[in-house]
Amino acid sequence: MKLISNMLIGAHISAANGVDKAPERAAKTGAEVFQFFSRSPQGGKAPELTPEIIKSFRSECKKHKITETYIHAPYFINLASNNNRIRYGSISVLRQELERGSTLGSKYMMAHMGSARDVGEKEAIKMVIEGINQILDGYKGSCLFLVEISAGSGAVIGDDFKEIGKIIKGVKKPIGVCFDTCHAFASGYDLRTKTAVKNTFKEFDRSVGIGKLKLIHANDSKTELGSRRDRHEHIGKGKIGLEGFWAILHEPKLKNINIIIETPKTTEKADRDNIKILKKLRIQKTR
Repeated sequence: MKLISNMLIGAHISAANGVDKAPERAAKTGAEVFQFFSRSPQGGKAPELTPEIIKSFRSECKKHKITETYIHAPYFINLASNNNRIRYGSISVLRQELERGSTLGSKYMMAHMGSARDVGEKEAIKMVIEGINQILDGYKGSCLFLVEISAGSGAVIGDDFKEIGKIIKGVKKPIGVCFDTCHAFASGYDLRTKTAVKNTFKEFDRSVGIGKLKLIHANDSKTELGSRRDRHEHIGKGKIGLEGFWAILHEPKLKNINIIIETPKTTEKADRDNIKILKKLRIQKTR
């Protein structure tokens, strides 16, 4: 097999005390790219991005040879809530995060769509499409909106490729998908072997379109295939295993898709260790 080495590997990095502190932290983990929250994931007012902070962030990325950055939206987002304060608040925050991402030069902003528990699946998909269209109305920034695959717990939106495909097709402007390995595995998509990886991404291509896949969250899973439980594990320590991650890193369809780990931060060097494992798998010709 021809060696696939185009993927860049990084981690979710803390932006505590300012987003411009994140690039140096990322570099210390060995990250080639990184993801961060530009505001608290639990809520509250977003910190101001002053011209000085923006300049410092871009300068620090260049200094540490970080070629791409990505923003993760807060956790409280729900575009299908029947509570207008939550729904329209989510629309407002996601638009703000796209604008902030564009200002910082971040390539993507990914978000979970929320839960269908208030309105049912059919109406929830309709509300998500309407919400994203409203978010993108008049938007001229460079940061691309990504829908993140969910783990399938409860009435969560986006745990099924066909569901994601409906959202992508319904949105008027271009958007993409962030594929989380733990979430997909928990939702029943097998990733444990080379054959399983090929079959899963063939199914993704049929339902969504491989061209819509823009970023991968590489997380092993503490729980079994189809568990519907979102429990991230260190690379190679969970139910997906090293063979599965090797297959992802060497799948030709994914050769230009970068990887971000969101593995448990159990020690100060946990991110560095997980990145090292993926980098080692990246250069292994066979497994």
